[in-house]
Amino acid sequence: MPMMPVEPFFLPMPQGLRGQRFCVLHRPASTSARGAVVYVHPFAEEMNKARRMAALQSRALAAAGFAVLQIDLLGCGDSSGDFGDATWDDWVADVVEGCLWLRQQYPAPVWLWGLRAGCLVAVDAARQLSQPCDFLFWQAPGAGKPLLQQFLRLKVVGDILDGKSKGAMNALRQQLASGSAVEIAGYAISPALAAGLEAATLTPPAHRGRVEWIDVTPRDDAMLSPATERGVAAWRDAGFEVNHQMAVGPEFWQTTEIEDAPALLDATTARVLCTHSRRTSLEHRITSVESA
Repeated sequence: MPMMPVEPFFLPMPQGLRGQRFCVLHRPASTSARGAVVYVHPFAEEMNKARRMAALQSRALAAAGFAVLQIDLLGCGDSSGDFGDATWDDWVADVVEGCLWLRQQYPAPVWLWGLRAGCLVAVDAARQLSQPCDFLFWQAPGAGKPLLQQFLRLKVVGDILDGKSKGAMNALRQQLASGSAVEIAGYAISPALAAGLEAATLTPPAHRGRVEWIDVTPRDDAMLSPATERGVAAWRDAGFEVNHQMAVGPEFWQTTEIEDAPALLDATTARVLCTHSRRTSLEHRITSVESA
């Protein structure tokens, strides 16, 4: 794979969005781009576990002619603020600003690419954009509530192992409800962020587009889960063109060691290129009809 130009930089945020966001821009080889892709990382430590895969996929897409922007959301990675400062609305606003900035550099069709909770942030950001966009979902959840529950459970398990009350989950919920942040595995989560994640759903936005939806499975005979089947059907019913497929590989966002999923990388690049080719072909047909 050829190495495309990679530019780390800090993106200043408009007044009210607090500070700046650390970004990495993967430029395509040509001055134009087939698409403008914004990567939305997952929640908490999953972001760090997934950094290598996000970088590998960004390079692959850049080599295929796409401009890719990786952005650390408020309080994450090397961006301004602490994790405990962030709200869900802050993260959505960050993605919107990233899309607007990337479109200024490359006036090409916008892709929002999310992993896990990043899919939910991406969908909420799409509602605030004035133009349709396509989606690339990696391991998309139907809603944020199970993700929050899973995160809170890390604290609960630790408390039980320490011999504390088995009512730890209720205590955490009450702490958040009282307006206090809770600290779990080194991450302080604010009540506003917890509420936003819990309320988030993978509901299609009004602007129709295409969705490349890829789930990772350790087994090559895995079946589509009922929840994902319902999600795919809902997006199709809303008028989106949805392609779903499985890619065999490790669940790299939660493995103990940093791992790669080569089949996911290959499938993603192939599907995004396929979508681009189909759009280009359709545009050519429309142009031919209009000029006839």
